[in-house]
Amino acid sequence: MKKKVIVIGGGIAGLSAGVYAQKCGFDVTILESHSIAGGNCTSWRRCASKEAGGYLFEGGMHWLTGSGKDESINKMWCYIGALGDNVTVHYDEPFIEYNYNGRSIYFYRDLNMTERHFLDISPEDAKQIHWLCDKIRSVKNLSMPIMDIRGVKVTKKIKLPLSLLFSAMSGFRVMNEVSKISKEKFLNSLKHEGIKELIRAFSEGVSGILPMIFTLGTLARGDGGFPEGGSLPFVKRIIKTFTMAGGELLCNTRADKVIVENGKATGVMAGGKKISADAVIVTSDTMTIDNLFDITLKAKWLDKMKEITSPTMGVFISLGINADFKKYNKYLTFKLNNPIKFSNQRYDYLSINNYASDPAYSPNGKAAVTLLLGGDTYDFWEKAKKENRYEEEKKKLADIVITALSAQFPEIKGNIEVIDTATPLTYERYCANWKGSWMTDIKPGLNMTKYPAVIKGLKGVYFAGHRMMPPGGLPVALASGRDAVQYLCRDTNTVFVSED
Repeated sequence: MKKKVIVIGGGIAGLSAGVYAQKCGFDVTILESHSIAGGNCTSWRRCASKEAGGYLFEGGMHWLTGSGKDESINKMWCYIGALGDNVTVHYDEPFIEYNYNGRSIYFYRDLNMTERHFLDISPEDAKQIHWLCDKIRSVKNLSMPIMDIRGVKVTKKIKLPLSLLFSAMSGFRVMNEVSKISKEKFLNSLKHEGIKELIRAFSEGVSGILPMIFTLGTLARGDGGFPEGGSLPFVKRIIKTFTMAGGELLCNTRADKVIVENGKATGVMAGGKKISADAVIVTSDTMTIDNLFDITLKAKWLDKMKEITSPTMGVFISLGINADFKKYNKYLTFKLNNPIKFSNQRYDYLSINNYASDPAYSPNGKAAVTLLLGGDTYDFWEKAKKENRYEEEKKKLADIVITALSAQFPEIKGNIEVIDTATPLTYERYCANWKGSWMTDIKPGLNMTKYPAVIKGLKGVYFAGHRMMPPGGLPVALASGRDAVQYLCRDTNTVFVSED
């Protein structure tokens, strides 16, 4: 008889765990509190009217680590059905454009092009430009490997190439070095204001430049593409893989408690009913899992996570614009004439994601445009909610942003058909993220260590999710789901069915 496994959470980590566990012979049910699965990997459609047509706003995926076919993690994405030969991946070039005093400055996917471009603009910054590009090259080949935990039986052993080991050693040295350098310290070493502003805008909302270096390294090795259609079809493909393998997905089903008897999980309480299980995989935000247990969770790694985790969050504003934006780059950033001051934050730059050229997102001749105002504004929105000012403050902020955008793009004026504002409270409500945060900020000195998926003395409970290794994101969620199932297989003496 198959062992029953309950997965709490239907985000990427939960879906990953569900597919892997089902393929390993377990009987898996995923409990998802929202009406759709996907968690932070999501999009939503908004219409001005039936006549106006709908805009699709991409809320989770802007580029994907592991989209490149030569990436190890690509095998995981293909294994769970998210990617495959039938999925088109787009690689826009240049990657991002910054408007500086009428001149465009670019980050290219091709790192050599970026380096030559920067040197042409500012030869007096040659030393810092070479330093930055060398650091990007040092992590360029540091792709996330597929690894097996110690002691698990697998259908196919993974042999890590020696080149990957050397890349990892080099990459970790860079991580340790760069993670200690604040963003402002590096920016102050640059002379050209345009390059300085591009980097500041690109990394706005985070305290260091390491995330930027990793992103550019990902792009430089030919990864970081955008799967056609974005989040919704991406998630649907995973769900199809899971259900065709025999798994069950229950949406609109919130897990209230993990039932632990004599130190072992025996099931989950959901909607006042007990669902019995031999094991439970918890993929909800690890920062908020205490409310799922009547017992006190004790683990050094969990205490450490709660101590050092700093949230990456923001306000996500989406606009449906009745104007042709196809002449503009997909990713644009620019400096504001008048900074936006909101809550405890100041924004000197705006960066937009322009989906005008993608018919899946924008009606013909129109543009779905999204932008993120990063920073911790959770307390502001929570207070506004309690004081019944929430909708008023959302409108006020959206109006400020639209005014700022209109100064840069005059065709916006009078042509806004849809306004949608998602605050940290929105992400908390729909995704149950701690403070509405979808990633972890890599502050200077933060150790990017993978946390274990188990707690000693608590049997039959496994943990996965985007918090399991900073900074998080979709790749960490994917890999953590796989790791949790490997621990499950090891503990139950089950052979883990590996990727082909």
